[in-house]
Amino acid sequence: MVVRYPGVLGQSLQTWNQSQFEETPTLTDMIEEEDDGKSHIWCSIVNLFLSYVLWGELKYGHEPTSDERVQVVFGLLPDLDGALLNPSSKERLNTVNTIVVRCWPYIKDYIEWCIQESKKNGTGDPSGVAAGTMPSASTAAEGGTTPVAESPGAKPKLANRGKRAATAQQAAAAASSAGADEDASESGEAAGGKEEESSESGETASGGPDGDESIEPSATMPPGDETAEATMPTQPVSAEETGRIPLTETDDLSEPMGGTTEFDDDYAGAGYDNAAADIERLLDKVAESKVHEELEDARTQELNVLANSLSYGNVHSGVPFCVHRIKSVDDDLKEKYQAIAGPLLQISKQLQRSILQQLKDRRQGGKQTGLLVGRRLNTPALHRNDARVFYKNNLPIDVPRIAVALLDDESGSMKSKDRATYARAASIVLYDFCRALDIPVMVYGHSTSGYDVDLYSYAEFEAIDRNDCYRLMDISARGSNRDGAALRFVAEQLSRRQEEIKILILISDGQPAHTDYIGTAAEEDLRGIQREYQRKGVLFVAASIGDDRENLRRIYGESYMDITDLTQLPVKLTNVVKRHIRV
Repeated sequence: MVVRYPGVLGQSLQTWNQSQFEETPTLTDMIEEEDDGKSHIWCSIVNLFLSYVLWGELKYGHEPTSDERVQVVFGLLPDLDGALLNPSSKERLNTVNTIVVRCWPYIKDYIEWCIQESKKNGTGDPSGVAAGTMPSASTAAEGGTTPVAESPGAKPKLANRGKRAATAQQAAAAASSAGADEDASESGEAAGGKEEESSESGETASGGPDGDESIEPSATMPPGDETAEATMPTQPVSAEETGRIPLTETDDLSEPMGGTTEFDDDYAGAGYDNAAADIERLLDKVAESKVHEELEDARTQELNVLANSLSYGNVHSGVPFCVHRIKSVDDDLKEKYQAIAGPLLQISKQLQRSILQQLKDRRQGGKQTGLLVGRRLNTPALHRNDARVFYKNNLPIDVPRIAVALLDDESGSMKSKDRATYARAASIVLYDFCRALDIPVMVYGHSTSGYDVDLYSYAEFEAIDRNDCYRLMDISARGSNRDGAALRFVAEQLSRRQEEIKILILISDGQPAHTDYIGTAAEEDLRGIQREYQRKGVLFVAASIGDDRENLRRIYGESYMDITDLTQLPVKLTNVVKRHIRV
């Protein structure tokens, strides 16, 4: 309507829209509501969705564009724009379904939160909680008039196209900086914060002929393209992506009149001071890459020496070992990782939040109220009808250090029912979780070729080139599997760590099968290795996929969990870690 009705009506609508936008809470305000227990993360995400579709921009507050709530909205910007312009109700509902699927972990957690809140309030009706908490909630529409038909040949347009283009550019810049190192990430967030502040304060509606805002050149044009003048000052070059031009809908091109060609014989150069420094930076990057390759090559040789020097017992005596490790990660692996990492890293963040709260409670201690039983009465709560009137004081506790090793079965049988795919996805989640919490983590895979045992080193406790997350994309289904040899190698590495808690997670179908290594005898070998390293302080967790849980239970006892549903992985891994940090 803003686009189709310019003039006084369009300006009035824009003024009203601006006032509504100013009254909308910022993301920082919403997060404070979450921290106070008055709201939920899904409410914040929905508020960002509504902000974008109504006004074309987001109110970040003091939050960076790397915040997971913002990233969820950034990932759906093309779908939202397409749904706003699409006249087909079916296609718009398809967009709703896409949002539900992509955001289901948040929605499911929100439903559970509503149920818990309704129980706390004694209403038993979660719908009331949802309606009272969801920001910008709308009431049901009423009326009997039919929709106004679109004029024949009319082309729909989005209002606030300038702001939408700027938001799309912020999304592109945030995505491009996701893989940068920590220093670059911190500087990027600082720059992003300034950009967001200027976006919030500087963008106002203008009464253009189509009701759209004026688009500043810096918001839609790459550096250096703002003008064709030869005297345009040079801009510093960056090693990181600073954002590309998003594809925007345009109606026509300008038609300049006249124009001349001149020759500037007084041009003395751009005077760019960092030309040599930029080249030096490139040379340093090449040298650093060369050093990394040499260090990785040396580490692979050391791992092979170690693998062939360990004592594996009579069962595996004389079996050759070979440790494989990708020396230099190519762009193809990085692109594949970036294409699928988003939803998996969101699962990792859920796991991090749960564990961080657990660790924070243990370190800080404090008063725990609302207990059904206890030795101390909480007198201010005696009016409650649910009998939760007891409390206890928790003393601060030093949290023990943890080290984690993950061993993936890469036998040929893992190709069925996407077992290898689940193993790869679970490995990415677990690795990101451990790295985010500074938990030393090692990830290995194993298979066989002929009589040899092949070990695949994806992540080592001490990283060299920060590319281990990309190496995880190489996890695959290969040959046979001599589980006992691989298990002993990884368990021995883990047992030598200095951390108080050592957790070894196995992802397998529970079917050892190699030359002269199969059946009940092979399973007994695995049980023996488990008992041996449990005495050395290694805690075993066997992860099953689908029907494999009976195999793993038979071999490893009750130390197993089902990872078929990746959305449940945070809860299950959280329970594993919580169970062990109580030790």
